[in-house]
Amino acid sequence: MTSQSGSTIVNRDAIIGVVFALLAAVGFSAKAILVKLAYLDHVDAITLLALRMVFAVPFFIGVAVWVRRQHAAPLNMHDRLLVLGLGFIGYYLASFLDFIGLLYISAGLERLILFLYPTMTVLLAAAFYKRAIGGRVMAAMALSYVGIALVFLHDVGVKEGNVAFGVLMVFGSTLAYSIYLVGAGHAIARIGAMRFTAYAMVVASAASLLQFGVMRPLSALDLPLRVYGYSMAMAIFSTVLPVFLLSFAIRRIGSGSTSLIGTIGPVSTIYMAYLILGESISLLQIAGSALVLAGVLIISLNSRSEKQ
Repeated sequence: MTSQSGSTIVNRDAIIGVVFALLAAVGFSAKAILVKLAYLDHVDAITLLALRMVFAVPFFIGVAVWVRRQHAAPLNMHDRLLVLGLGFIGYYLASFLDFIGLLYISAGLERLILFLYPTMTVLLAAAFYKRAIGGRVMAAMALSYVGIALVFLHDVGVKEGNVAFGVLMVFGSTLAYSIYLVGAGHAIARIGAMRFTAYAMVVASAASLLQFGVMRPLSALDLPLRVYGYSMAMAIFSTVLPVFLLSFAIRRIGSGSTSLIGTIGPVSTIYMAYLILGESISLLQIAGSALVLAGVLIISLNSRSEKQ
């Protein structure tokens, strides 16, 4: 009886972990859809990012206060600088560049480019820590970038405007997030995952609000109520909840399984963009998406086997 009940608990935890990982992936992916919907009302990227952070930051302040009570030791100067620098790069700069990029490219292409972060972390780790890149990983990276090129060709064919500039901005966003990931491992080990995430998000929110205060008049907030609705939904369903759902999923099924389940993100974005935004789906886009997902899966599985 004891072994059966223990097995039931393990299975239930695994199922809950998978559900949390799926919800987190879809939540993160929905951000691009909400941004695109808000842009229909001609809100600019700086204002929209500030609104997103306004609605998200109370949750992270609450978590920061709660976690602070669990940790009596204050952060030293080194840890404070880590939080400031990585929070600015990984959450503020990455978000800002992403929001700009979404002005010019489709939601599907944006999510696929963001999904390249494992390839960039491999390159950054190789550069910073002198780690060799194996032939299998190199081939997987080549697959991913060929896939992005195919989806880029799809966007150039169906969208007007400077698609190349949008791609460059989202690549910059992915690079910023990859730098954050490479540096965050050390910081999280010292500070703790929830504490570090909450503090870093507060830093990013402060940077976003400061940018808005300096660069936009208060009249920029004279927007339709639906823009505020999209911003609130973005903050809750595509920022706060996915962050914590991801943490809960990792705790139950591990980071490797969670990251593999996360591959549903780009696919869900493409289909949500088709259903909600009316973005087209072509064979070129499907082929490119398959190559990107295959490349990232190979890299993720390779990283997982190296850690075991």
